[in-house]
Amino acid sequence: MTAISGPPPTLLVKPTLQMLEKCKTMSELRQIHAHMIKTNFVNHTFAISRLMAFCSLSGVSGGLEYASSVILRIQNPNAFIFFTAIKGFSESSYPLESVILYAQMLSCLENFSGIEFSIPSVLKACGKLSAFEEGRQLHGQILKSYLLFDPFVSNAVVRMYLDFGEIKSARQVFDKMPNRDVVSWNSMITGYLRVGDIDLAHGLFNEMPKRDMVSCNAMIDGYGKCGKCELAIDIFKMMSDKDVVTWTSMISAYVLNYRPREALDLFQEMLSLGVKPDAPVIVSVLSTIADLGFVEEGKWIHTYLCTNKINLSFGFLGSALINMYSKCGCIENAYCVFRSISHGRNIGDWNSMISGLAFHGLAQEAQEIFLNMERMEIWPNEVTFLGLLSACSHGGLVNEGEFYFRIMHEKYNIVPKIQHYGCMVDLYGRAGRLADALGVIQNMPMEADVLAWKAILSSSMKHGQVAIGENAALKAIGLAPKDSSCYVLLSNIYAKAGRWDDVAKVRLIMRQRGVRKIPGCSSILVDGKIHEFLVGEELDVRYSGAVLSMIEEVVYRLKLEGYRPDVTQVLVDIEEEGKESSLSLHSEKKAVAFGLININKGVPIHIVKNLRICSDCHSFIKLVSRVYDRQIIVRDQNRFHRFENGICSCNEYW
Repeated sequence: MTAISGPPPTLLVKPTLQMLEKCKTMSELRQIHAHMIKTNFVNHTFAISRLMAFCSLSGVSGGLEYASSVILRIQNPNAFIFFTAIKGFSESSYPLESVILYAQMLSCLENFSGIEFSIPSVLKACGKLSAFEEGRQLHGQILKSYLLFDPFVSNAVVRMYLDFGEIKSARQVFDKMPNRDVVSWNSMITGYLRVGDIDLAHGLFNEMPKRDMVSCNAMIDGYGKCGKCELAIDIFKMMSDKDVVTWTSMISAYVLNYRPREALDLFQEMLSLGVKPDAPVIVSVLSTIADLGFVEEGKWIHTYLCTNKINLSFGFLGSALINMYSKCGCIENAYCVFRSISHGRNIGDWNSMISGLAFHGLAQEAQEIFLNMERMEIWPNEVTFLGLLSACSHGGLVNEGEFYFRIMHEKYNIVPKIQHYGCMVDLYGRAGRLADALGVIQNMPMEADVLAWKAILSSSMKHGQVAIGENAALKAIGLAPKDSSCYVLLSNIYAKAGRWDDVAKVRLIMRQRGVRKIPGCSSILVDGKIHEFLVGEELDVRYSGAVLSMIEEVVYRLKLEGYRPDVTQVLVDIEEEGKESSLSLHSEKKAVAFGLININKGVPIHIVKNLRICSDCHSFIKLVSRVYDRQIIVRDQNRFHRFENGICSCNEYW
């Protein structure tokens, strides 16, 4: 067929435009393009612009590359034809092409009419590329023209400087903008929040002539992250319209500020209003439940996910569920979730399962999961080895821990971080090999952190190494002078050695420095309500008599079975009778007594302790599990203890 000379009339182009509107694939587009070449429709400005728009903006594979080749062959391309390609490349993985095409456009156009549509995309590309000089040149061009009065252009300049991290330059542009809209204010507020300057964001937010949902959501998120939860609540309550981002930001604010109960209540309110939660908010709520340690709400969310057929591989939902069940003491449920997502498991799922097994002291099972990873040729990462090393530490598997620490570098090219070295210090320390633990600290390529020295401190107390403990305490206190546990561990080392004068000195130093000891607290969930018990504190009058009577009854029955209170766990200098009385008021014993009274036989008693369980309470609960035929699950600061028939799952290694 002979090509037609001159551009075709619009009426003849209509069928081609209709074909372009229905086009779905690059194969179809190439056929249409071939037809346009044969009929000379490539010289019809609107038709070729629609072809370019499909290539550049539809997201079809290979479209951008095709657009880049087509634009070179177009006679007299206009600004819109360039715009579609520039915009497409700016949002792709090849933003540099946007800058190149913009330069070509300036050299091709007879006048600059219409370039304002392309400039925001080029500015975005400069921001993605960190192309500071090119961005400054473009800003200079804008200043010389009328374009600064275009809010789309001026807002793009602000965002570009924010992408560069040039917050002062962004603010200068913002202050000089002739026309500021809500997008301008939101960009600047978001920029301040990104660099953590909550005060300037707060000031700008209060100055806004008109706020929208975006600005309010940004401030709720910012206040939550910087610990100003009450201000986040004020904005949340003020908003008449809320979207899923609003609810997610407020729930996350509660989670970040250790207000889990309010986070769960808000999540339930969100669902009752018919707001469909996204993956981030569900993950955040599951994390909250994991921290609380009580599984009923977690099971309800799991049911919600299954009922609504939400894919557990999406957004790390599976990992969050595994983590939640593990931290709530339901390791079997965690493993069921893990098995249910056998197709599409991500590395987070494997890591959550390994870490969960480690937390339960199931070191052999954690190793089996890792071996399965290797068989399936799934490449582990640094989190995988943190879980493995923790499992070996809690299981007393020193040789295996040494092996995994070696292969993470030699086989998998993962450079150990300070957390991995800390695990090795803990591994050796728990096994009583303090010389090896100190050797790790001396030979690691970075300075030891407070966690490593606290691991030495804890091991020194367990194994009666006073001199090593004193040195470790000095190091730990130097790194974290306000961390009460450093002082408490040193005080306990002195107390176990009978050095009461030194105990008094440590406590005096704590008072002088304003360091307060964190009291032992045990929580138990009964009938949907969390009940908390503090060590040595008077009980709530509603159940004080019943709980104290139950403790007396339990102690009496256990003594008949051979129980003798371990008064060495009382780290104050008082008479023996007083020490026994003090032991009976440990928070774990109160929670156990409350559980025996209020939880039906056959139902496990779940207790969450904020500190490490002491040896006396450990022996006490073991006997309770046998004498009263109850399964008792305690999650302390370090791990899970599952007591049943007088035996603990930790095998006396914690």
